[in-house]
Amino acid sequence: MPRTLAPMKVVTTTLTVVTRDRLELQDLTDQIAGLPGVEEITHGFVLLHSLHTTASLLINEWQDALLHDIKAMLRRLVPEEGVYRHNDPTYSDCNRGNAWSHLAALVLKPQLTVPIEQGRLVLGTWQRVLFCELDGPQTRRIYAQVMGV
Repeated sequence: MPRTLAPMKVVTTTLTVVTRDRLELQDLTDQIAGLPGVEEITHGFVLLHSLHTTASLLINEWQDALLHDIKAMLRRLVPEEGVYRHNDPTYSDCNRGNAWSHLAALVLKPQLTVPIEQGRLVLGTWQRVLFCELDGPQTRRIYAQVMGV
């Protein structure tokens, strides 16, 4: 007997994130949970993708001491005042002096996928969807695609 599969729903949107500091974390969880289409999905996911090479997305806890530690870790791994060819006009046409931002973004990632069940994001008790600005202040865009049945 042939089965009929439910049609997959796909809703795309672009979120705007305005940042104030060079290195900044923002909690986007509630904004993501309220995306168009999330409530209609029984089983699916939301794909989030930063449209910038100096901004990243992550899932972690939103707690002041931890946010401080995340920033400190990034600065330890990639010293902001390091000597980088990307900042040197002899080697690069970039005048922003933002090599640190590009290199710190390599430690993180530009995209996330979060499961959706019964119209709700599937996140652990302390998990939050965080946006990490590495070259602010800026106005940033995040492509969001909600998919499922």
